[in-house]
Amino acid sequence: MSNKQRLVLSILDFLQDSIKDGTVKQDDQESLEVAIQCIGEAFGVDPTEESQRERLSVKPATLPSIFDVFIKTRDKLNTSAAASGSEPAKPKGLTAEDKTAAEALKAKGNAAMSSKNYDEAIASYTKAIDLNPTNAVYYSNRAAAHSSKGSHDEAVLDAEKAIEVDPTFVKAYHRLGHAHYCLNDYTSAASAFRRGLEQDPNNASLKSGLQNAEARATEEETSEPANDARSASPAAPAAGAGGMGGMADMLRNMGMGGGAGGGGMPDLASIMSNPAMMSMAQQMMANGGLERLMSNPNVANMMNQVQNGGMPNMEEMMNDPTLRDLANQFGAGRGAGGR
Repeated sequence: MSNKQRLVLSILDFLQDSIKDGTVKQDDQESLEVAIQCIGEAFGVDPTEESQRERLSVKPATLPSIFDVFIKTRDKLNTSAAASGSEPAKPKGLTAEDKTAAEALKAKGNAAMSSKNYDEAIASYTKAIDLNPTNAVYYSNRAAAHSSKGSHDEAVLDAEKAIEVDPTFVKAYHRLGHAHYCLNDYTSAASAFRRGLEQDPNNASLKSGLQNAEARATEEETSEPANDARSASPAAPAAGAGGMGGMADMLRNMGMGGGAGGGGMPDLASIMSNPAMMSMAQQMMANGGLERLMSNPNVANMMNQVQNGGMPNMEEMMNDPTLRDLANQFGAGRGAGGR
């Protein structure tokens, strides 16, 4: 009952104040005073009794001030309710617990990377990103996992996102350059490495990556005109590379086609039926040259590669003095015997 009596006392005080400040017309004041008396008696409240007033008073608050607080609170709640009904709820702020959990997931992803379990690593990094999408490391690590798996297109997207989140995170530029490089997009790779060097001009990995990417890009640019020229020119017997005319001709006659750099395997039947080769072999057997030739490590290596289905290293063969003499002998013999 005391709370109701407090409310009644506040109402009676409000009515008394309304009489005093002239809010109520003089003609109505007498009727209001009668109402105050009746209300007080009905609830057992006597505004003139000091002990009761001391027990029930809510001062310094008054009924109008309490009502004003209520109105403002209600209006504020109504406004918030209307806004929540028309706009999507905003995501909650990043908490310390979220950050801790995300770091644990990153560590789990790193362990999976060490075990070459790239799918598990990607899943862990993705969960870390869901908890804390503001950490560039998680995107960069996931880019590395995608690249390790061979999904270089996905790696490009994650590396770019890492850079968007934190443009100063240098490792993301290296991930981006590596992914482009693996996609044979050397120009984009070089661009990524350059962007990284703008952030860290002394980064050795970025410098090395840029050097490799630029070299490959240059190779592509220079090889395209050469390929066009070769395709436009009629086929002709190639001169010996680097002054090795005899060797180049010998290799063509051995069935390695296309000069010293040809990609075919030797045609042993053609070799054995070639008169010049047979004549040269007989001469070498007579003067011990064949024994010296077979003891040559480059020749032994070439034979092993041929037997195993591979191709010999032509550059090493052409630079070998013994084989150079052999080529000269072959060239001389062929010139005498004709073709």
